[in-house]
Amino acid sequence: MDSQTSQPSQASPSPHSFQVDLRGLVDLLSHHLYSSPKVYLRELLQNAVDAITARRAEQPDAPATVRLHAVDGTLRVEDSGIGLTESDVHSLLATIGRSSKRDDGIQAARSEFLGQFGIGLLACFVVAERIRVVSRSARTPDAAPVEWTATDDGSYTVRTLPHDARTEPGTTVHLVARAGAGEWLAEERVRSLARDFGSLLPYDVRVGDEPIADLPAPWDRAHPSPTTRRVALARHCHELFGFTPLDSIELNVPLAGVRGVAYVLPSAVSPAQRASHRVHLKGMLLTERAEQLLPDWAFFVRCVLDTDSLRPTASRESLYEDETLAAVREALGERIRSWLTGLAAGDPERLAAFLSVHHLGVKSLARHDNEMLRTMLPWLPFETTDGRLSLEEFALRHPVVHFTRTVEEYRQVAPIASAQGIGVVNGGYTYDSELVEALPSVRPGSVVAELDADTVTAHLDAIDPAEELALSGFLAAARARLDPLGCDVSLRAFHPLSVPALHLDDRAARHEQARAEAEEQADDLWAGILGSLRGSAPRARLVLNHLNPLIRRISSLRDPELIGTAVESLYGQALLMAQRPLRPADSALLNRAFIGLLAWATHPDTGEDDRR
Repeated sequence: MDSQTSQPSQASPSPHSFQVDLRGLVDLLSHHLYSSPKVYLRELLQNAVDAITARRAEQPDAPATVRLHAVDGTLRVEDSGIGLTESDVHSLLATIGRSSKRDDGIQAARSEFLGQFGIGLLACFVVAERIRVVSRSARTPDAAPVEWTATDDGSYTVRTLPHDARTEPGTTVHLVARAGAGEWLAEERVRSLARDFGSLLPYDVRVGDEPIADLPAPWDRAHPSPTTRRVALARHCHELFGFTPLDSIELNVPLAGVRGVAYVLPSAVSPAQRASHRVHLKGMLLTERAEQLLPDWAFFVRCVLDTDSLRPTASRESLYEDETLAAVREALGERIRSWLTGLAAGDPERLAAFLSVHHLGVKSLARHDNEMLRTMLPWLPFETTDGRLSLEEFALRHPVVHFTRTVEEYRQVAPIASAQGIGVVNGGYTYDSELVEALPSVRPGSVVAELDADTVTAHLDAIDPAEELALSGFLAAARARLDPLGCDVSLRAFHPLSVPALHLDDRAARHEQARAEAEEQADDLWAGILGSLRGSAPRARLVLNHLNPLIRRISSLRDPELIGTAVESLYGQALLMAQRPLRPADSALLNRAFIGLLAWATHPDTGEDDRR
C-alpha cells in the first residue's frame, strides 16, 4: 500500500489517499486481528519505545521519555525517539508492511525492537477518527519538522512546519476519538492500559505526571530472605492473577532470554484446561493468554515472564510456534521439573501439600520420565485396598502388586480382596495403570500383575464338597438362569459376611461378552465370522457367598422358578454394587426380577414356610 508522491508545502498541503479500503482495514483490525480496541495503546507505546531504541542505537546518551496526556476525548503521546523526516512519513506512516525499523541506518539495532509488522499508527483508527503526527528527525537535525494528518476516510496530508514547531527531536501523536470510542481515550482508561502494557518498560513512561513503570520486575527484586521473597511474590500473584499460590518457581533461563516466575495454583484444575500465561516482550506486555508456553503436563502453574527471544504473531497477542518457542518450552519445563525434584529432596512438607492438590500433573510427567518417577515414587499417592499409599510403600507390604485397569473393576473386588489379604491398586484413574506397570523399571524385583477373576476366586475359600453336592440342584437352576447372560455361577465362602454375591469379570470376559452380543444381532454372514472368533476366554461369574444368611435361605428353596428369580436379583444387585454400566439385557433382568419378587411376595397362596 504505497502513498502517492507529493511536494512539501507549508501553506496548502495536498491530500493523498491510502491505496486500500481504510474502513475495511479498521474492520479487519478490530474484528479479526485484535481481540480488543485496547491494543491501540500498546501500538502507540510500542512505536514510541522503538523510536527511542532506534535513537539510542546512534546516540547512547539520548533522552528516553514517553509522555501520555488524555483530555476530553483526545490523546497526546510524546516521545524523545528518532523522529521522522517528510520522506520517512510518506514511505512509512502510510504504508503497511514497511517500518522505520527496517531503515538501513538502524539495522544494527534490529533485535532491540518490539514491532515486527509495520501496522503501527493505522491500528489507532480502531478508536480514532483522526490522527495527527508531528515529528522531528534526530538523524537529520537540519530537516524541518513534519506534520502528517490522516482521517478514517482514507485520506492524509503531509506538510513541513517551521523549525521552531518542535525544537527537540522526537514525535508527538494526537488522536481524536471516533464516535462511540471516547471511553478508550479517557484518562483513567489510558492510565490503566499504559500500566498494564508498559509496567516493565525500561524507559521513563508517564501518564500525566504519574510513572507507569514498576521496575525492577517483581522476580528481579532483592529480598532479605527466601521467606520474604516468597511472600512478596505471593502478593504479586494475587494482584496479577487473583489467587494466592501454593508456591512460586523462578524461571531464569538466560540462554533463552527469559526471566520470570511460575505460580503454582492452589486448587486442582483439569489437565485438559489450557493454561494462560502473561508474556512480556522486551518489557511490553505481549499477551495475557499465551497457551503454548509450557509443556502440557505443567497445567498446574500460571506464568508471568519477560523475554527478548520469542516471536509474536501478526496481532502481537500470541506467540509464533517455531523452534525458538519449542526450545523455550523445553527449558521452562526443565525448570519446573527441577523445582519438583528439589522439593522431594529437601522440603517434603511443601511437596506433600503440592501433591495433595496436583498429583495428577506429576503423574503425567512421571510416566514419561524415569528419573522423575524414581524421584517422586515415594510420594505419589494411589488408591489401594490398604488405603491411600505410594507405590513404594504398597510394594513393601505386598509381594505381588495387583492392579485393575478400571475404577469399576476395582470397586467390585476391593472389599473382597481386602478381606482376603489381596493387595490391589486402583489403576482406573488417569495415568495410574501406566505408572503401576512402570514400577519394576525403577524398583527392580517388584512383581506387578493385572488382577483377573481367576486370581480373586482362587483366594476365596472353597466349601465342603458334600455341601456343594447337596446344593447341586440349586446351583444348576441358578446357572441355567444366568447362562443366557454369559455368566457362570459358583459357590464360595468369603468375608465380609454382609456381601451376598460378587460379580467378577475381566477384560477377556467382557470382550467375549461383547462378541457374543454382536453375534446375536448380526446377519448370517457376520454371525458366522463372529462365531469363528469365539475364544476360550473365561466368562463373567457370579460368586455366591455361602457364609451369607440370605444365600443359605435362597439355596434351601425348592421352586426352580423362585430360585431363578432370586438369583437374577442377586446378579442385578452385584452389578449395581460394582457400579458397572448396565446393558439392555441387564436392565430387563432387573425389572423382571423385581416384578417376580413382588408377585411372589404378594401371592395369596404363598405360605409363611415358603417365604422362609
